[in-house]
Amino acid sequence: MTIGKGSLNKSIFCTLVKVTRLNRVQKRINVGILIFDDVEVLDFAGPYEVFSIAESTASQKLFNVFTIAACKNPIFARNGLQVIPTFTFNDDINIDILVVPGGYGAETIQYKNEKLINWIIEKDKNTIITASVCTGAIILAETKLLDNKKATTHWMDLERLRKDYPLIDVVDQKFVEAGKIVTSGGISAGINMSLYIIQKLFGIEISDNTAKRMDYDI
Repeated sequence: MTIGKGSLNKSIFCTLVKVTRLNRVQKRINVGILIFDDVEVLDFAGPYEVFSIAESTASQKLFNVFTIAACKNPIFARNGLQVIPTFTFNDDINIDILVVPGGYGAETIQYKNEKLINWIIEKDKNTIITASVCTGAIILAETKLLDNKKATTHWMDLERLRKDYPLIDVVDQKFVEAGKIVTSGGISAGINMSLYIIQKLFGIEISDNTAKRMDYDI
């Protein structure tokens, strides 16, 4: 299975150096997944599954995965699924990989949530990777982190992203890497993106084993 093509670019090399340093002081990489009301279920659950089951060749967990929301109240995801967030914006938690999902809540309410936008901007200062799934790209667009970069989103929202955020080079792809920012297309594309991130950080064998364990075909 080949998820991405080409050699490691400069940004990924720098990321790998950071990961090496990170692993000297902690056993796992922290993956924080943002959740909010009307978040698309697979947008957050797909990456959660990928990162949480990824293991080294020595069968050691590679990631510590958790959810984060504005407060501890239950989150009502799309179609009524209730989720209790692990942490809130008020918790002092280190996030190495931040995942911003999409869904109806993202594209209609959260992209104008000033508290959420400012929280992402602050956390991005210390991440090794900041990623979005589906219309989570619209939230990232509001932070200006996508300005002058290539990005993608759900195919139904590509034109909206182009029109509303002219500084973004919007492309129709499964996922796009732009420095330490990675954006993916709609819903299930977040799984592909997460496997790609694992491949870049730990190699194709680890990403292949993770996909095989999920019985997921690339």
